[in-house]
Amino acid sequence: MKRSRILAGATAASLALCLAACSSGDDGGGDAGGDVTLGFYTDKAAWEPSFDAMNEVSGAQGSTLEFTGYSDATAYDSFIKQSFRTKKVPDLFTWHTGSQLADLVDQGLVAETTDLWTQAEADGLVPEGLKDNYTYDGKQYCVPLNVAYWAVYYNKKVFADHGLEVPTTFAEMMDAAATLKDAGVTPFHQMNIIFEFVWFQALLAGNSPGTYQGLQTGDASYLDPEVVEVMDQWKSMIDDGYFNDPGVTTDPQTMLKNGDVAMAYFGTFLTGQLTDAGATSGEDYGIFPMPSMNPASGNQMVLETGPLCVGKGSENEQAALDYSAWWMSDEAQKTWSSSRGDVSFNPHVTVEDPELQGLMDQVNGGDFTVQQRYLEANPLPVYTLSTEIFGDFVTNAPDPGPGLQRLQDEAEKYWAEQG
Repeated sequence: MKRSRILAGATAASLALCLAACSSGDDGGGDAGGDVTLGFYTDKAAWEPSFDAMNEVSGAQGSTLEFTGYSDATAYDSFIKQSFRTKKVPDLFTWHTGSQLADLVDQGLVAETTDLWTQAEADGLVPEGLKDNYTYDGKQYCVPLNVAYWAVYYNKKVFADHGLEVPTTFAEMMDAAATLKDAGVTPFHQMNIIFEFVWFQALLAGNSPGTYQGLQTGDASYLDPEVVEVMDQWKSMIDDGYFNDPGVTTDPQTMLKNGDVAMAYFGTFLTGQLTDAGATSGEDYGIFPMPSMNPASGNQMVLETGPLCVGKGSENEQAALDYSAWWMSDEAQKTWSSSRGDVSFNPHVTVEDPELQGLMDQVNGGDFTVQQRYLEANPLPVYTLSTEIFGDFVTNAPDPGPGLQRLQDEAEKYWAEQG
């Protein structure tokens, strides 16, 4: 790796100047031997060791990432948007799926990757449904940097102490919650910031997958009976004391490890956080798929994914596309999964963690429908409003009707503007 930088809290203007001065084209666009250094920018500064591990493998094939990591996500987003106004656009950068990726595509700033996806699907390197996160007007853009499957983590000791089995249906999970509550144990974790939307996501995807998807396209309404039913179920769980105080500042991994909550619905990135907290997978905690609220909906699995994008018109655009194709390969993903201690989107790649691998086996077994995470799947203005409404709902459990009406009004406004 040529050099790395960790940046925090800078203005968009100064970041743009930094990009113009420090672009990959200035040191390593390609030498006589065909080696190339790709300028790589990300808001995941803490992940640098994993990218170092990737460089050790890709470097042997002539491609190396020059890592620049930002610790301020807002400054990073401004930086990326500003960078395309310079003559030096990033070779590779991380971004967001959903409407924020669509915005860059509309401006012609992201290189198309349809051929890469076609080949990856032919080679069995990606699971069914993942491509939907990267499809816009029938074409694909970017490749998956990472994935996280959203499932239920549970404290094994708490379950054993109260004679509980891992639930396979929603009714069983609610029965377990009632048993725990009666014994003075808080059944579920939830937050009123950042992840305030996740129980809405879990309940609606498992109650009416079609409605969950319809909200993403304007074909369903936040006032539909299936949505109201979910909000009533969620309110009942809050009113019955099934959740912790959503305003506590204790980390969820610590609460789960200590038994302050028995279950936590989270992305599989929580595994690494539990490991850092001193919890052992398979001994201190286990993982099971969130059961569907409506059994007729079948098994649903919410997938969160972040893209690795190629800047259209960058000096090393083709080399960056070649790197993107390699990124999806078995070789690359085995290295990535090992360095991260997390799941890979590539079905050929196994993970050492037995709980994670067990979850992956279920998802890849073909019995699950993969759904996009609510945050990325919905229009940004609607999601932004939802953070206020769901945050208040988690905290105060008001009548859900007015909040749903506000969300529907915002959705109708957004879709009307789309023509």
